[in-house]
Amino acid sequence: MLVLLTLHLTAAIVAPLLVRRWGPRACYPLALAPAAAFGWALVRTPDVAHGGAVVETYPWISQLGLDLALRMTTLSWLMTLLVGGVGAVVLVYSARYLPADAVGTAQYAAVMVGFAGAMLGLVLADDLLLLYVCWELTTVLSYLLIGHSAERRSARWAAGQALILTTLGGLAMLVGFIMLGHHAGTYRWSEIAARPLPEGTYLVVAVLLILLGALSKSALLPFTSWLPVAMAAPTPVSAYLHAAAMVKAGVYLLGLFAPVLAGVAPWRPVVLVAGLATMVIGGWAALRQHDLKLLLAYGTVSQLGLLAVTIGVGTADAALAGVAMLAAHALFKATLFLVVGVIDHGAGTRDLRKLSGLGRAAPVLAGVAVLAAASMAGVPPLLGFVAKEAVFAAFTDRPVVLAVLVVGTVLTVAYSLRFLWGAFGSRPGIAPTRLGRIPPTMLLPPAGLALVGLAAGLAAGPVDHLLRPYAESFGPVHAHLAIWSGLNLALGLSVLVLAGGAVVFWLRRPLAPALARVRAPVTGQQGYEWVTHRFDRVAVDVTSVTQRGSLPQYLGLILLVLAAVPGGVLLYIQPWQYPIALWLTPAQPVVLVVISVAALLAVGARRRMTAMLLVGMTGYGTAMFFVLYGAPDLALTQFLVETVTIAVFVLVLRRLPKRFSVRPLWSSRWLRRGIGAIVGLTVAGLAVAAATARHARSISEDFPQLAVEQGHGRNVVNVTLVDIRAWDTLGELSVLVVAATGVASLVFQRSRTGPRPRRLDVDRGEVLAGRPVWLRGGATLHERNRSLVLEVVTRLIFHTAVLFSFYLLFSGHNAPGGGFSGGLVASLALTMRYLAGGRYELAEAAPVNAGTVLGAGLAVAVGGALASMFAGGEALESAKIDFWLPLVGDFYLVTSLFFDVGVYLVVIGLALDVLRSLGAEVDRNIESSGGRPGVLAVERGRGRRR
Repeated sequence: MLVLLTLHLTAAIVAPLLVRRWGPRACYPLALAPAAAFGWALVRTPDVAHGGAVVETYPWISQLGLDLALRMTTLSWLMTLLVGGVGAVVLVYSARYLPADAVGTAQYAAVMVGFAGAMLGLVLADDLLLLYVCWELTTVLSYLLIGHSAERRSARWAAGQALILTTLGGLAMLVGFIMLGHHAGTYRWSEIAARPLPEGTYLVVAVLLILLGALSKSALLPFTSWLPVAMAAPTPVSAYLHAAAMVKAGVYLLGLFAPVLAGVAPWRPVVLVAGLATMVIGGWAALRQHDLKLLLAYGTVSQLGLLAVTIGVGTADAALAGVAMLAAHALFKATLFLVVGVIDHGAGTRDLRKLSGLGRAAPVLAGVAVLAAASMAGVPPLLGFVAKEAVFAAFTDRPVVLAVLVVGTVLTVAYSLRFLWGAFGSRPGIAPTRLGRIPPTMLLPPAGLALVGLAAGLAAGPVDHLLRPYAESFGPVHAHLAIWSGLNLALGLSVLVLAGGAVVFWLRRPLAPALARVRAPVTGQQGYEWVTHRFDRVAVDVTSVTQRGSLPQYLGLILLVLAAVPGGVLLYIQPWQYPIALWLTPAQPVVLVVISVAALLAVGARRRMTAMLLVGMTGYGTAMFFVLYGAPDLALTQFLVETVTIAVFVLVLRRLPKRFSVRPLWSSRWLRRGIGAIVGLTVAGLAVAAATARHARSISEDFPQLAVEQGHGRNVVNVTLVDIRAWDTLGELSVLVVAATGVASLVFQRSRTGPRPRRLDVDRGEVLAGRPVWLRGGATLHERNRSLVLEVVTRLIFHTAVLFSFYLLFSGHNAPGGGFSGGLVASLALTMRYLAGGRYELAEAAPVNAGTVLGAGLAVAVGGALASMFAGGEALESAKIDFWLPLVGDFYLVTSLFFDVGVYLVVIGLALDVLRSLGAEVDRNIESSGGRPGVLAVERGRGRRR
């Protein structure tokens, strides 16, 4: 099973390359991935035919007890056949449906195969957390498929609506999964089902949350609105996602949990009410549609209600009928959607009021549609008839439910006839529709699915044998799937609904006014739009109150909440009652006094530069504390970070006035100082509370030994970053790259590489020919902005600083340093080049795109993780490689060095982005606007006040 999932992932990755070479015909080889899943499930049929299961388990995240636990039973076997078989057929169909010059074909093919893989993982997952991961993957991928035509607003709106509603239900379902797993001590559903369930309100809440996820995914009330609007997707997408695969996920979830949870108090009422109401309302709405896809969409909504009732009610006979109807619905509804795709592709319209005479123009296509629609209406000997009779027989002891099912099935027959009449009938006064030649690869897929529905109906006995093990999980099964079950109530109801549906269709003209008038006072779409509009209005109102455009107000509010909530808890627990050593050496209070004085002077500083330098002194003082406490690695990092921060502040302050505003007033200044003092005391109290609250042994006590034995290094800090807690570091690197990319997209209007240096003569402004100049950017600066001392110092120390950064990088495993510290040193060297020669000098020193450096760093870090796995270890596990060289002797290399190199590159790339955004780009803006550093554009309009 894991091989099948890997095959789908590989196919999705290579899909764009295949499409680039072959165009839409690449869908043919891509169809082999879902076809392989279908073939594998077919071969495994004997393993599940008698109630057995195929199980595979692979270790994944052992710390969380999370494994890749895959399990195929009768229900998941059926879903695998549908997901794989219909998926392969739809991809073959798509090869001719998509135009050769269509935009987005590569994304379409990749996402379709990826969706098939995600759906396969969903139905095979035995671990609830793995099921949820695949569940949300189908949500995201369906969002991309529904919004395939991104240039159309309707497609974007439909995709967003489907994403919001299904994600909302998925998050609720996740909470229910966590509640069940936490109680059972495992997230394996096969193990949870074998253990005692929790009691009382706990279980009721968990069940309601799980039902919320199932209802939203399968578009049951009150979440029906997203499915009809999702018809903005290409027709093959509708045939697969909204008929055979995605919308079945909620029904599958009901079928998976019903044998265990159907007896819980809220389960049956919720499933019956939501399912029956959805069936009737969806069927009634289908009769009012003129678009063939919308007619089928509302018919799908109705049929999903029927499936939810039969599979979710929790009885053995209904479960057998439900899984039979599940298979029948996938076959006939996918067929009908593909037929609509042929009509739309050839005729250019799906409006049944504009179609006429297609039955004569395309008799084979009409025959395929008749077979599928007959199965949908429940006409013998098709599988739809077999399943419908079994449904009626299963609910003979529930007369109210049976009556509603009969009404809903009458509507199903009526809209089935309406579909056939609208698509293939002849209308007086309308010219016959020209369809043209239908490509075989667009006709064979729906024909094959329709014939499978016919063959399955004729083979009702073997189908009953294959599906019975699932029904037996509910208890003894008394019903049978058969074409002829004798003269009984189910047969009479079948005849009744066929006749009733024909009458409703025959009276469509007299019923037209009633169809137009009888509708819900508020449609699902109107309800969704009203709710989202109200959320938008609330967001605007809250924003208008809280977002006043004052940074001090925002910061003050945040700090007050910090002082009130955690500070109140501190007052309650009173952590200062524990004995605390104020200092360990006499030097520590001296440093504390320096930090305190610098902080107090920064509060009262009038000049921005003065305040920035005083704040920097507090940072350097903190670094001194690290030195005094014997943490040289932390001290080095703090010194470097503080220096880089000061450089960034200098770049920012160039575009701000030298002095702070005369505001705030005297009273508000003291108010802010009071808030600062309170917050300072709160933070100090939190530090004391955290230090005194530990009762268990700290895991960091094992880090020194782990650093040597597993990380092969003596610098515990660096080994922790690149080995022991490397996952944290990898996450932080990803955040840095994302943040840098976001900032660059806001700042840059051109390449992030920066301008190339201009070789200008200082005196005459002429191009220098053949004359080597090291600090070329200096010649481009105005005389008042040049500093010969800085240029000379830069010449002297730049290469030394770069070499020192390499030393820190390579020695950091056993001595103070590492990739982060080395990257900061290299960043400071680049900062010196920029300050000495401006933006042209920066481009000369680093003629590379900052985004490239960031991406390369992240790729190297991730590559280090994957290399460990390919070598047979765990992700990011370090390996020691011994070497010997003449004149050097024995030495060794630790593979985590490559991870450290990734950190080094990410830090340099981030520094380049900062220098080019806050530095070079600001320089360019100043030059283009004729301004000077330190002058605000607003102030230039007021007489250039500085």
